[in-house]
Amino acid sequence: MAVRLKIFQVSYVACGLLLYASSASLTQAAVQTLNYISLDTNAAYANAKVLPYANANAPKGGIITYPATGTFDNFNSVNGKGTPAEGVQYLYDSLMSSSLDEPGVMYPLLAKSITYDPQHPKTAVFHLDARAKFSDGSALTAEDVVFTFKKLLTEGAPGIRIYFADIEDVQATSKYDVKFIFKSKDNKEMPLIISSVGIYSKKDWQGKDFTKVTLKAPLGSGPYVVDRIEGGRSIIYKRNPNYWGKDVMVNKGAYNFDRIKYVYYRSLDIAFEGFKTGQYTAHTEYTARRWVTEYDFNAVKRGLIKKIDFHHQNPIPTQNIALNSRKKPLNDIYFRQALSYAYDFEWMNKALFYGQYQRLQSFFDNSELEAKGKPSSAELTVLQPYLKSMHPLVKHGVMREWKYPVSDASGFNRFNLLVARKMLQNQGYKVNQKGQLLDKQGKPIRFELLIHQDGLQRTLMPFVRNAKKLGIQIDVRQVDVPQYLERVRNYDFELTTSILPQSLNPGNEQAQFWSSAAADAVGNYNLAGIKNPAVDAVVERLIRSPNREQLVTNTRVLDRLLRAGYYYILSYGKGSEWYAVWDMFEQPKRSPKLNVGLQYWWINAEKAKTVQRYIQGQS
Repeated sequence: MAVRLKIFQVSYVACGLLLYASSASLTQAAVQTLNYISLDTNAAYANAKVLPYANANAPKGGIITYPATGTFDNFNSVNGKGTPAEGVQYLYDSLMSSSLDEPGVMYPLLAKSITYDPQHPKTAVFHLDARAKFSDGSALTAEDVVFTFKKLLTEGAPGIRIYFADIEDVQATSKYDVKFIFKSKDNKEMPLIISSVGIYSKKDWQGKDFTKVTLKAPLGSGPYVVDRIEGGRSIIYKRNPNYWGKDVMVNKGAYNFDRIKYVYYRSLDIAFEGFKTGQYTAHTEYTARRWVTEYDFNAVKRGLIKKIDFHHQNPIPTQNIALNSRKKPLNDIYFRQALSYAYDFEWMNKALFYGQYQRLQSFFDNSELEAKGKPSSAELTVLQPYLKSMHPLVKHGVMREWKYPVSDASGFNRFNLLVARKMLQNQGYKVNQKGQLLDKQGKPIRFELLIHQDGLQRTLMPFVRNAKKLGIQIDVRQVDVPQYLERVRNYDFELTTSILPQSLNPGNEQAQFWSSAAADAVGNYNLAGIKNPAVDAVVERLIRSPNREQLVTNTRVLDRLLRAGYYYILSYGKGSEWYAVWDMFEQPKRSPKLNVGLQYWWINAEKAKTVQRYIQGQS
């Protein structure tokens, strides 16, 4: 279930403290120059020489290989065209780099420091590291940063333009200083968002059309460059030995592989067969059945495959079935509510998932952002202005302790389906002699559930069967990846599956997920077509939250509104990530808290030889 968000390239690394208060701070806590960005938390590693989850002495060498599905035709991943290539994030550095231990904290990369008011950022001046260079050796300057953002704001994908809508202007005030001016001073997250964007070369783009797909990678300043492309089948990146940023604190002990390769497969099921034979060496597992039952092949038995269950502290990605409310009768909240009763998680977890998953009860599950119990007094204060105009069903949902219907795991789901049928009857839906549920115009209700992944039918068919018991015909339609992306981009579906990734610091991306503006923008992520004034208002409050406490409160209120609107049927997830790797890698003694940190791993040369001998012997 994956609709991937590829808005910008985020560098995962981190750096040190250089603080000074300007004269404005004499009157109020205002403009400061800092060598980190932090959203209401301390920057624990501001004075560090190396990150605690990195090994500064890690050896360089070897190759790591990942799978990818479908195909690719575009190395410009931000113009919203074509199918972006995997791994493009390795080509570009961003202004700062995310801490893998601390939510909402970034340390220097291209920018050595920032001058701004952390509480009320009307402007932000990034001071670039004069050592920064593109991979061809040319200097990276403020003009390149200005060029990148002006392209994003005018020719980037529609979702990106919404994401950066609070930027009023970008100016190069000197060769190495770039100033961002914002439309408001209340969006504390904007400097952090800006810091995450991969920077392009202005010179490299001269005479080129930014809006076109390209299989020639634009010039970047990151740790890798493109080595070899086999059209639609594989991409190899090689480590740049002259990488300018190898000694920056966040990069010490990182990017140790000489090469990173992506091998493309038609599906994840086919890819796994390739993993068994060593066609690629690092596999992320998404299927409970496979995780529990299929790691019994010869390489596992010989101890050459290592399984890793990495428990993180992030919100669980929101896996769901999106109900496109642009279509009838999905625009009826009562119909959507009734349809949600057809989803029988308890039986699926027992029969299909080997008890490995939990039912998602929140869009921010596994975190403090999840709305639990009844609304707190702080949440009620936020909700109060909207309660009078709120749909009665939404009002009931936001005010109660939320829990999706629970079945007896027998596989019949009898009680919940009876409840759903009563709901539909109460709203005027009727069933004809053939057992078909009729809409209010007397037509049988029939939907298409659009997917692109092989094997997904297995987890969807129980829902399809239960819907049929209600008289609703759902046809699962599997298409290839390009067709799927094009149809989703234009909201040409009734039901589809998706995954909405969330972070511990929700911000501008929430407007892309839920706002009325995003519902009308082609290529955005409001798949359900949500148009709700209360949601719009709370998203704005969330984005402009002045402190962590209010951010949490606003996010919980948003969570309540989304659940009570029945726009998505939340399905299942887990607070961990499953990895299987050929046993040729080493990693630092301490793992980061928010990410497995593969960029800090390295090759064990002796183990790699053993693995290679085995793989060659099998071929």
